[in-house]
Amino acid sequence: MDESNKQLIKETRIPIPISPGQSERYDAEYERNGICNIFLNVEPLKGKRKIKITDNRKKADWAYFIKELVDEEYPDAEKIILVMDNLNIHAGTSLYETFVPSEAKRILDKLEIHYTPVHGSWLNIAEIELSCLSRQCLDRRIPDKETFINEVSAWNKQRNKESVAVDWQFTTADARIKLKKLYPDLGSTGQNQ
Repeated sequence: MDESNKQLIKETRIPIPISPGQSERYDAEYERNGICNIFLNVEPLKGKRKIKITDNRKKADWAYFIKELVDEEYPDAEKIILVMDNLNIHAGTSLYETFVPSEAKRILDKLEIHYTPVHGSWLNIAEIELSCLSRQCLDRRIPDKETFINEVSAWNKQRNKESVAVDWQFTTADARIKLKKLYPDLGSTGQNQ
């Protein structure tokens, strides 16, 4: 899972319509209209995504998103393997600060959490999916939260309908080259060098 945000931008002037042989033209002036936060979970092999739009990216927002994953998306799962970055809100403490201790523990007991290495965000499939969302859907000015929610929901529905899976081709051998300093070099002496 991962999250991102998008600034909402209103046009202050009517854009000039596109005509044959001309690029899109718009005025550089705009009006800021707040932000929207996107929480995204992706199940890479099934090509299934869950997106939640919030006004903020706070501990409680993350905690409620995780609770929805546990209770609504995967209620019958014994364990949910959750891969995410090391953002300060991505922690069990966020659950304990949001819910009563018994509820926080119940949610945490269903999770097997794995954190991507620092500067290894490219290993987070959800971050890659957010990049697709940005390029395919959010690469223009979006004026308000309602439009934002509708656009993101339509994109998500289409991706899920097509079951767009992730063809992960990064192997352990590739990791030993790319992430050399994270893997010990066990030379002939058997000691780290």
